[in-house]
Amino acid sequence: MTRRRTLATARRVLQQLSHDRRSLALMIVVPSVLLILFKYVYSGNVLVFDRIAPQLLGIFPFIIMFLVTSVTMVRERTSGTLERLLTTPLQRGELILGYALAFGVAALVQSIVTSAIALGPLQLSVRSIWIIGLFAVLDALLGTALGLLMSAFAKTEFQAVQFMPAVVLPQLLLCGLLNPRDQMASVLRWISNVLPLSYATDAFNRAAGQVGLNGRMWLDLMVLTASLAAAVCLAALTLRRRTA
Repeated sequence: MTRRRTLATARRVLQQLSHDRRSLALMIVVPSVLLILFKYVYSGNVLVFDRIAPQLLGIFPFIIMFLVTSVTMVRERTSGTLERLLTTPLQRGELILGYALAFGVAALVQSIVTSAIALGPLQLSVRSIWIIGLFAVLDALLGTALGLLMSAFAKTEFQAVQFMPAVVLPQLLLCGLLNPRDQMASVLRWISNVLPLSYATDAFNRAAGQVGLNGRMWLDLMVLTASLAAAVCLAALTLRRRTA
């Protein structure tokens, strides 16, 4: 695996994204708009916004990056772009890592913009701003990695979208956003313990009221990082050389 080919792939994808204004708006603008909407839905109850908004800082980017990445990868496959690239010396790992880097840059920009809006104009009250930013970026990157992985199992862009309720919504329901995980039925709590978004939600809850990384937050960080790395590796292993 060479760094030059990986970076060249990432550069090509970023150039494509820069010309796709709709995708850029979806990735960068929509999460901030949703947070603003949530803020004013509960304009009369600031405590609700301060409790839930830190978690949404990770959930919104996670969902959107999953959707954009999976659909883009399927489009690259069905258009024959991936097939042509794999006839060159470019290896599967280099290809997937290049895409991951490109979408990772987009995820980083998205998370910075969303966090800046929440912590600035929306006046979200948290004690560890940098930790909120860190986990927001990790959540967006995790959505990117899972999108890369799930795209291998979709033959059309419509199928890629259908993976969202199968992969994203169960995590959304069980992560602790709607109901604390320790109040769930035992079987649901056990399932939530193996879902990466649960650890992100726990980290956001702690970062909102604590200063610095404590022992439990280090565990959340390691689980999210390991999940991200595993998804990228599996995406490289499942990359198929034939088009749909």
